[in-house]
Amino acid sequence: MIYILPLLSVLVGYFIALFLKPNSSLSFKLLLSFSGAYLLSVTVFELLPEVYESGSSKIGIFIMIGLLLQIMLEFLSKGAEHGHIHHNENTSNFPALLLISLVIHSFLEGFPLSSTEHLLYGVVIHKIPVAAILSAFLLHSQISKAKVFFFLSLFAIMTPLGTWFASNFEILKDYNNYINAVVIGIFLHVSTTILFEASKNHTFNASKLLVIIAGILLAYFL
Repeated sequence: MIYILPLLSVLVGYFIALFLKPNSSLSFKLLLSFSGAYLLSVTVFELLPEVYESGSSKIGIFIMIGLLLQIMLEFLSKGAEHGHIHHNENTSNFPALLLISLVIHSFLEGFPLSSTEHLLYGVVIHKIPVAAILSAFLLHSQISKAKVFFFLSLFAIMTPLGTWFASNFEILKDYNNYINAVVIGIFLHVSTTILFEASKNHTFNASKLLVIIAGILLAYFL
């Protein structure tokens, strides 16, 4: 399931983009807020204690490296990781920088999935709205269908590929806590950005607050 579910999440996001308008759908925005709350909660409840159990004083440094890395990736992606794409839809140029950013982000987020099942659900819930926004942008652009298929396929397989690398390369297992700390930094930045950017003028209405609380509670009790 750790290999199949991330692939299915991109497929679900693609079909959402085909039949809905993700950017303007209230239910979609609530899903994005829920995904941010769940991802943040699983990171705090499970990943953080796990990496700090190693006793290394360098964990905090790697968390900050991950946060800074995500900020740099967003210079390339223009915010696609947290459900916002600010690229010109009328362009026919292949968005190579966007692809590079998403490939790196997706590959790294696959590393902790081999050891934390609850994080798998958080990543899947997070990838659905991101894939929907991404698919909507690609489908409305002037990019050829073959390039759209290549883009989405590569985006889909990178998370399972990261999980496979983490599970099968012994040299990576030696640095598992440090890699996971980098991923924590990435998740902290992405999830908090989702929660604060998902609200118009940075205000929270009742429905958004409820789905955020639901995301936190679900992550805690699971």
